[in-house]
Amino acid sequence: MPLTEPYDDHLPQEDLVALDGAAGNPDDNVVGETSGASDPASGDRPVAESESTLPEPEPTLPEPVRQRIVTLTAAVLPTLPADEVPVPLRRVAKFAPNRRARLGAPAIAAQLTADPLFRQRVTARVLTDAGDLGAAVVEGTAPAAADPVEVAALAYLARPRGWRELIDASGAAVRAEADSAVVAELVREAEQRATRAEHDRAVARVEAEKLRDELARVREELGQLREESRQVARTLRETQARERKATELLATERGRAARASADVDAELRRARARLAEAESAAGVARASAKEARSVDDARLWLLLETIGQAAVGLRRELALDPVDKLPADFVADAFAEQPGTAPASPAARARDTDDPARLDQLLALPRAHLVVDGYNVTKRGFGEMSLEQQRKRLITGLGGIAAQTGDEVTVVFDGAERMHGLPPAPRGVRVLFSRKGETADELIRRLVRAEPSGRPVVVVSSDREVADGVRRHGAYPLGADSLLRRLARS
Repeated sequence: MPLTEPYDDHLPQEDLVALDGAAGNPDDNVVGETSGASDPASGDRPVAESESTLPEPEPTLPEPVRQRIVTLTAAVLPTLPADEVPVPLRRVAKFAPNRRARLGAPAIAAQLTADPLFRQRVTARVLTDAGDLGAAVVEGTAPAAADPVEVAALAYLARPRGWRELIDASGAAVRAEADSAVVAELVREAEQRATRAEHDRAVARVEAEKLRDELARVREELGQLREESRQVARTLRETQARERKATELLATERGRAARASADVDAELRRARARLAEAESAAGVARASAKEARSVDDARLWLLLETIGQAAVGLRRELALDPVDKLPADFVADAFAEQPGTAPASPAARARDTDDPARLDQLLALPRAHLVVDGYNVTKRGFGEMSLEQQRKRLITGLGGIAAQTGDEVTVVFDGAERMHGLPPAPRGVRVLFSRKGETADELIRRLVRAEPSGRPVVVVSSDREVADGVRRHGAYPLGADSLLRRLARS
């Protein structure tokens, strides 16, 4: 933004001298500047306004110079009296120092250009603050060590003789400094690029060394792979040779297997023919056995019939009357005071079986006697009930078995004395309680010993000692589960 002052080069000599002594009253300079007449003592003729020459155009200021001029003016604004500050700048003068030069720059530049009196007042304050540098600039000289921007700003404000040359020289110095800064920046960038290039070159050398080492390693691995490839190829050829031999052996074995299969088929046909012949012979043998069994059945029936008639004749000859008591009744009456009869030979009647399905078969034997270990069965089958309910349920079930089979049934319970309040026992069921000093197991063994040799006696108990004891006396021991399943089926 150009700052113009068209009349400064043509001020009277007295005004220029007054400007050189800026420490005085700036109003005197204004008066001298605006009088338009020379000193009467000089003898010069006053110059009319119409005879003045045209003003020269303002020079183009470098941007640093313009900013410095605005900064200097903004710094002295608060120091000027209020009536000496132009109206457009009075508001700017109240701004904070950091905002005054930034926000009021256009108004300050316009007033410096349009109001020479304001510029002179500002120049007087600025030159006072500048000291020796300001005096040198007013004389038209610039110290070699001075800042060219500061010199140009003071020259623009003071406008001594040759001020344009000072501004031009300052602009050239600023441009030279800017060019030097650009050159220095370019040199710095070039040095940085050179440093990076050197670093990249060193990195490239390191990478090249790594690549050479990697190449050597790869070549070594390639040699190893080639050797392995040759070994694999040799192994493949050997494997193919073995495969051909195995194929030939397989074909040979297949031929042998085909021949063996044909031989097996022929042998199978012969075996089937022999089997057919054997089945035919077996049919004939079965027919012969059936015929022989029919003859044996006839002989057996005739023998049984003869034995039955002989038994009837023997009973008539011996005059045997029907008995009112059975052996178990005598044991129940005698208790522990009467010893039992001598046991028969165990080998004659013992049966080593505990199959529950045997219960029905054994009960189907003529005049079988079923002896039950009462609490052993009830506690295994329905132990959640009371003892009275257990006894009642077991005795009721045994009454059904006695009614169905017609066999003699005896159930034995542990007890020091006979229980009272029991319901009457069903027909065919005998209920016994062991006395004090005797267990139900001992009473069961005495019942078995009291039976005559040859009578089928079935003892139901899961107690191993009971089972082993009655088996030695020729009875048939069965587990409690067999009887429980039989009662559940009834």
